[in-house]
Amino acid sequence: MAATAATGGRGKGGSLVRRKRPRNRLPLAYRFAAGLLRPLMMLLTRHEWRGVENLPETGGFVVSPNHLSYIDPIAFAHFLYDNGHPPYFLAKEEVFRIPLIGRLLRAADQIPVYRGSSQAIEAFRAAVVAIEAGKCVPIFPEGTLTRDPGMWPMTGRTGAARVALTTHCPVIPVAQWGPQEILEPYGKRPRFFPRKTMHVWAGPAVDLSDLYGQPLDRATLREATDRIMDAITGLLEQIRGEQAPAQRFDVRSSGLPETGNPRRARREPPAGAAGGQA
Repeated sequence: MAATAATGGRGKGGSLVRRKRPRNRLPLAYRFAAGLLRPLMMLLTRHEWRGVENLPETGGFVVSPNHLSYIDPIAFAHFLYDNGHPPYFLAKEEVFRIPLIGRLLRAADQIPVYRGSSQAIEAFRAAVVAIEAGKCVPIFPEGTLTRDPGMWPMTGRTGAARVALTTHCPVIPVAQWGPQEILEPYGKRPRFFPRKTMHVWAGPAVDLSDLYGQPLDRATLREATDRIMDAITGLLEQIRGEQAPAQRFDVRSSGLPETGNPRRARREPPAGAAGGQA
């Protein structure tokens, strides 16, 4: 996999290349957000990007990265944006309720996800429409920050696979490493200095063609999701120069909550324990 230097600025090796501009004009809110965040990322981080040649030149596609830190969507978006593929994220609905930020996200055509509710299907439909419109749609298959003690990818959820099998679009696996050095999982105090390197590697599209046309039942979606997670994990092994555990961490069998800060959940007493109740 050939290395690709940072675009629009100086990468880890100091080479200077130009940012690749997107094919279509972006919403004003999108350009405003990118105009704020991109210069900060160029100033505060270094980056090592590989596999840009694996991003499709035409048509919509799903990009599936691992999830290490609250800051990694920005590092990941920087990689995609500077290489001509502005991302249209599926983001949890709670973020859209934050004053100003929520309005900005909606105006930038980002997609809210209503987890665990009857509205969850709306995110799937919006993702399919975005793919059919030729957009780049990142879907974090883990659905939340990794709970794996070694920060390896966990067992994935099936949303990315469902979108890909419905639209027959490419799924590009991406591994990232480095954002957790700026902001640890569920941390609140970022550490920008000394400058950290954001490693973002994209792999070849995951081959799901033999699953096209099959019923989208649990077995098919699990098989597709496992292939996606295997590809992400393989890329991360290359970045880290280590081997992932043979058994992928499954939050559903770990006793940890599937969403929210697991460390906070451990600190909270179980229901009925307060006041001396059994």
